Amino acid sequence: MPLQTRLTDAFGIEHPILLAPMDLVASGKLAAAVSHAGGLGLIGGGYGNAEWLEQEFAAAGNAKVGCGFITWSLAKKPDLLDVALQYQPAAVMLSFGDPGPFAPKIKEAGAKLICQVQSLAQAGEAATAGADILVAQGTEAGGHGATRTTLTLVPEIIDAYPHLPVVASGGIADGRGLAAVLMLGADGVLMGTRFYASQEAQGHPEAKQRIIDASGDDTLRSIVFDISRRNLWPQPYTGRVIRNAHAERWYGREAELLEHQEEEAQRYAEGRERGEFDVAAVIAGEAVGLIHDAPSAAEIVDRIILEAEARIARGTRLIVS
Repeated sequence: MPLQTRLTDAFGIEHPILLAPMDLVASGKLAAAVSHAGGLGLIGGGYGNAEWLEQEFAAAGNAKVGCGFITWSLAKKPDLLDVALQYQPAAVMLSFGDPGPFAPKIKEAGAKLICQVQSLAQAGEAATAGADILVAQGTEAGGHGATRTTLTLVPEIIDAYPHLPVVASGGIADGRGLAAVLMLGADGVLMGTRFYASQEAQGHPEAKQRIIDASGDDTLRSIVFDISRRNLWPQPYTGRVIRNAHAERWYGREAELLEHQEEEAQRYAEGRERGEFDVAAVIAGEAVGLIHDAPSAAEIVDRIILEAEARIARGTRLIVS
């Protein structure tokens, strides 16, 4: 039997799997591959670049895809939402900020509004704004997030908003994770790090290899890479990355890093350009410890679904016996 949930029903998709709209990494090619595999791909609108966004929607072709934005950044470039909506996306995901100002336009355009939240209070704000789907993001996730863990945040939001589909995110990279959050009552998963290590992801090969080689113990949540990019985020958000020499040097010395920001930002930018990941950060979550290869997105989806179905069937047998 297929894993049919309110998420699959909402989008008419086969599998309850969403691609996290990772800035630059979640390209049109990757989004289309996830959608063709039976999930729903979301292009990473990130901080906003109209030319890139148009290019990636074109690359997605006729695949049913959506896109996602960093909400506080979108507020500085609101015209980017119009760029995305002209492609009639299946959904627009907003994360890290008040979705209220953008919700009416998204819903009037016929797209589903997905809101990623990191607390019960944020879930309430998203529900009030008219979110169609909530993504409960635990601190295990790669990139920016807050402090709550997936295991407790997901069911708490489900209990508070039973009328809304809730998708789990953070620390999920295989069928065990999908099966686990379905048992918590979630309607599906949103995954970034697992799809970063895929053939279609728009990421540097060395970055993908570092994801494959790392364990969950090798990740670190801090603001070091934000300072180094001259891109400080509002409170309470920090970013999870794979530890490297640059992070180790400045972790706990953020005030001092700010004093040297000019030269370190130049060094960081040059390292990122050259693919030197002892300087530039590989933005990834604790799920790196569950990732050991970089296959196609379709193979990733197939593996996850087969394992989740097997785990759920095994659990059913244990109850029956």
